[in-house]
Amino acid sequence: MLTKNKKISRKEIKQDSLVTFYYKAVKFIEDQKKNLLIGVGAIALIVIGILIFTSRRAKSNEIASADLLQVLQLYNQGAFQDAIDGKQTQTVKIKGLKRIVEENGSSEAGETAKIYLANSYYNLKQYDNAMKVYDSYGGSIDHLKGAAYAGQAACYEAKNDLQKAVDYYLKASKVSSANVLNPYYLLNVGINDIDLGKNDDAKEVLKSIKKDYPKSDYVAQVDRYLSQVE
Repeated sequence: MLTKNKKISRKEIKQDSLVTFYYKAVKFIEDQKKNLLIGVGAIALIVIGILIFTSRRAKSNEIASADLLQVLQLYNQGAFQDAIDGKQTQTVKIKGLKRIVEENGSSEAGETAKIYLANSYYNLKQYDNAMKVYDSYGGSIDHLKGAAYAGQAACYEAKNDLQKAVDYYLKASKVSSANVLNPYYLLNVGINDIDLGKNDDAKEVLKSIKKDYPKSDYVAQVDRYLSQVE
């Protein structure tokens, strides 16, 4: 049985959940193979995927896509404050995520920039700012809607409001049945239910992962948590 201290494995499961998600969103959009690795090249594909998905060339979307591709160099390095603010030197001029959202936030690429902006705030532990931006996501991609709900859930988790975290992870899991991260969202529901002392609820949701997503990578984690409630 896992002790409470070992719940740190949640971070191992997450890696960077939103970055992981974005790569898999490209798979959804472009029908890529399932098990490719995440990296800088994948980040570039995300922006291309956005343009393919929207199938339009509105100027604001093109501008936001180009700006997003540039700033993701900073984001991918973990330079989250620079990613938010941008970087201006004699040789480098990168528009920040905050400005991209302010100028072109209604375009599909601008809406995607909101998720990166919110995740940057989250990584800087600015949870209220992150939640506000996650909540403002209004794009048309269901997988990103799920990511926005999951981001809010993670913020509530960090603020130790575990019931709200459960509610938002459940919302994330219900946006699209095609979302490959649904078992991840449900796993977090189960983990938080355990912490809330809702063992029966935890057992139900954890068993549903094994039943509904038997081939998911997250199934390997389920038995570890089921052992705490059975």
